[in-house]
Amino acid sequence: MSADAVFSRQNQFTAIDHSGKVPVEHLDYDYIEKCRDVKYLEKILRVLRSGDEGIYPHLIKFCESHLEKLDPRSRALRKENPVATAASLSKDEWSRIVDELKAWQEETKKTEISLQQQSMFDDPVKENMPPIRGSNCPVPLRQTSVPKEKRNSSTHILPRDYREWDKFDVEKECERIDGNVVKNDPPAIINTRYPKIKTAVDASLLTHQEKLLLANREKDKGNEAFRASDYEEAVAYYSRSLSIVPTVAAYNNRAQTEINLKHWHNAMRDCQWVLTLEPGNMKALLRRATVNYHMGNCQMAADDLRMVLQEQPRNAAATQLLSETEKKMKEWQPEQQRKGKKIFIKEVEEEDDSDGETKAELTACPVEPSQPVGGEESSAAPAERGDMGNAQKKPYGRGDGGPHSEFNNSHHGHWRSKGGNSDKYKVTQESKEKVTNGTSKRGSTASVQADQGSSGKETSVGGNAGETVNLDAPCGALPPPLSRLKNEGNLLFKNGQFADALEKYSLAIQGYKDSGIDSPEDLCILYSNRAACYLKDGNSQDCIQDCTKALELQPFSLKPLLRRAMAYESLERYRKAYVDYKTVLQIDISVQAAHDSVNRITRLLIEQDGTEWREKLPDIPLVPLSAQQHRREEPPSAEVLQARAEKAARDAERKAEVRFTGLKQEGNDFVKKGQFEDALGKYTECLKIKPEECAIYTNRALCYLKMERFTEAKQDCDAALKLEPTNKKAFYRRAMANKGLKDYLACSSDLQEVLQQDPNVQEAEKELEEVTVLLRQSLANTNTSPAKARKTVPITEVEGDEETTAGSNSESSCRGEDITINLKPTNAYEFGQSLNVARCSGNTAACADLLASTTPEMLPQLLSTQLDGHTISFIMQALDSHLLEKDPNLVYRHLDHLHTADRFSVVLMLLEKDERRYMTQLFEHLSVVESAEFTKNDVQNLANKYI
Repeated sequence: MSADAVFSRQNQFTAIDHSGKVPVEHLDYDYIEKCRDVKYLEKILRVLRSGDEGIYPHLIKFCESHLEKLDPRSRALRKENPVATAASLSKDEWSRIVDELKAWQEETKKTEISLQQQSMFDDPVKENMPPIRGSNCPVPLRQTSVPKEKRNSSTHILPRDYREWDKFDVEKECERIDGNVVKNDPPAIINTRYPKIKTAVDASLLTHQEKLLLANREKDKGNEAFRASDYEEAVAYYSRSLSIVPTVAAYNNRAQTEINLKHWHNAMRDCQWVLTLEPGNMKALLRRATVNYHMGNCQMAADDLRMVLQEQPRNAAATQLLSETEKKMKEWQPEQQRKGKKIFIKEVEEEDDSDGETKAELTACPVEPSQPVGGEESSAAPAERGDMGNAQKKPYGRGDGGPHSEFNNSHHGHWRSKGGNSDKYKVTQESKEKVTNGTSKRGSTASVQADQGSSGKETSVGGNAGETVNLDAPCGALPPPLSRLKNEGNLLFKNGQFADALEKYSLAIQGYKDSGIDSPEDLCILYSNRAACYLKDGNSQDCIQDCTKALELQPFSLKPLLRRAMAYESLERYRKAYVDYKTVLQIDISVQAAHDSVNRITRLLIEQDGTEWREKLPDIPLVPLSAQQHRREEPPSAEVLQARAEKAARDAERKAEVRFTGLKQEGNDFVKKGQFEDALGKYTECLKIKPEECAIYTNRALCYLKMERFTEAKQDCDAALKLEPTNKKAFYRRAMANKGLKDYLACSSDLQEVLQQDPNVQEAEKELEEVTVLLRQSLANTNTSPAKARKTVPITEVEGDEETTAGSNSESSCRGEDITINLKPTNAYEFGQSLNVARCSGNTAACADLLASTTPEMLPQLLSTQLDGHTISFIMQALDSHLLEKDPNLVYRHLDHLHTADRFSVVLMLLEKDERRYMTQLFEHLSVVESAEFTKNDVQNLANKYI
């Protein structure tokens, strides 16, 4: 059979016009039986069922059965079931259906009547009907503005002719009609404030189903108001819905509405409710992040946004807001506080293992110059009982060694009146209301970390039932009784009982003086702690005295300086406060509170003293290098460095992911616009970020194909197939690249791989047909072109280290008259050379010897570059003529491996009739051979792969 006949037979049913009309000749049993195209068979079946060409029940049934064999799930085999009627059902079934319908109808009527009788649904209509948007004049639906007795009775007017209509005055008629209408309605008032809509609905008498129905109605009203940008009314309706049945959707909607109104705290509360009802709700997280961003909590906003992007990486709103948040966090610097605010003191003290001295960092906020000394009273308790009222702990800054705390707490215990000794701070009922020296109680906050050890007696003090501390822990050189007093003072201070803490510190100071101990460090700490209590209570004068005593004991101690500066500032003694703040900055330049205070006081001094304000300042002392803490900065620990590295890696990975997604999208957009050069650059940048992304290789290969750069396209497809060996796009685009390189065999092999994975790829089918034609033409041109004269090249084999001359070893070579071939080739090139020499001379015996010396497993690899129709035919002749008699088992093994060679199926289709005859003859001879390694059935199964 010729190749043309093979291709015509193969493509008999593939080249069918699906879009045209089915010829009458195709409505035949034989044609339908041979047809393998499912879609065309479905079209034939539709024509037969339509009756346009006649009614053929048996042919329709035959076509359906044949189609069912090819595709049992074909949609054309589906048949519509007729609508069930009383005739198609039994009497009992029909009566049961009728009874159920009647019961459902009666139940529906009863439910409707009961809902109409409920007073709850009349109240929103009559009593709670909200006003018309933009007005405060509610009008009940069942009440009109004009009483019935005052309405104009409608009279029938006879129709007018055209001449009367010409004389008709429209304006006078409208005035007459308006004059007859009695207007008793009050004038509408435009609503310029929050509409008076009840935000709570009493639904206690309703069932759960009725509550859900009513809650959804109110929520829908809120949605309508939101779409109309009437956010205040939307909040009211959402509140009504939540008062009936709290739902996640209503809380989420109200949170978004509050965000639009910039009611940040209300929006935050609604988001928290949503996350309580449904943890991990993406909308709530995104909206809470928006609220935190606008409230300045950038870190919390970034955490929420990262959680959203972890679940929804393509959320554009979250990505944009995260980029803005990170930009704001990088560019943010503490704004200079304006005057007129309270002072917030943040202090933490911890025990120093060497000398017992406590360390702290204080953070201050502005104070109002005109405010009376002592400040305001605040009754809020600490937000969270931690270290002396600290709510959060953050890594401490340079130079102080202890934890830096951020908190927002106020006095917890009773406020005491101010005075010069501890007796004035006894807990009495009168002292709660009493204010001395014309000052109110100070509303600042402070915290002191108690010096605590790990051993000793544990006692619960300060009102926290679950908290126990070791009150007998040693404190420097202080004896145990004084150490206990100091620990009790620290704990009382932490719990907000500042007057009691002051009393403990005073007793410890007095005990220190009486005992005659020589430990200025411990005494300095006691004075500093008592100064913190004075400052907490607004007693700035006593605070200054204690800070001065502490500085006499320990010059350039950071905390007493900072506390004294704050006390000076609260007394509006700005020059001395400025000097102390500058001294603090000489000791530790990282104290941000001192920087802010210096900037603030500088403005005040310029306003007060003019441009010569510096000349009126006291002398600023010079701090020795030994006391400058920022110059003794220690390198970060290994844990800190590891945490920084991990954070930097996470940030870099996230940024790379965002950049990769953006570049890929830009490349896809350029491809859609036909700008393949620009798209190529974007995909190349993507591969620099993610070199293991298979889709980028296939996309870039497409750009190369469009630009006719076939070699680069093939390389990208090869890289994609290494990452994903079954990628269909990579196979198809590599086939197109091979076609451009005129490697039609490789192109055909890739297209067959595509069709093997998905037979429905029509583009691959068309390309395979075109490439097959091109392949036949190229092979035909090769056969018709005159063969070049071949030189006789003697090929010899060298064994071991022994060198022999060409043609000297007769055992390893096979000679014709002038031909010598290598019987033991080491690679595909040498094997191809030997096989070509034998084939050109027609020496089948030499080919048989070459195959006998070749292992069957290596034959497909050695033939990878020499596989064509003539080579296969020549190998078949050599196997049949010479090797079959000597070793049939070897022939069977060669045939069993030969069909696995690359492009074998393509070459098999191109075999001529005579070449196929040699193949058939070989299998016939092999089937009659008796062997222990194979049977006749094995030979028959193997022949099916060749013939």
